[in-house]
Amino acid sequence: MNKKTLLSIALAASAPLAMAQVESTTTTTTTTEGTGTITEYSPGSTIVLKESSGPRHYRVGKRVVYETKGGKTISEDEVRTRIKVGAPVHVYYSKEGDEMVVNRVIVDEE
Repeated sequence: MNKKTLLSIALAASAPLAMAQVESTTTTTTTTEGTGTITEYSPGSTIVLKESSGPRHYRVGKRVVYETKGGKTISEDEVRTRIKVGAPVHVYYSKEGDEMVVNRVIVDEE
């Protein structure tokens, strides 16, 4: 066999291996907690908490879970009456660029 034939056989044998390679990407999201009293709230948009370090602005995520401190999920109707200025809450958020996006709110009152 000549060099051209050997090279062709080697390339043909390695082609399926090259095509079988899979590329994957891993994304890590870190969730952080904030605690304070609501000073401003715009449903589906923003929530501002008075925290020990001062006021902190958060963006409300598209899918936010609202709960009591006992773990009971708060219905949409209850959210309208319980998530308001003056309510003490814990928020769980992740950073998206420069914004802190809330994905979970826990009301400190049962």
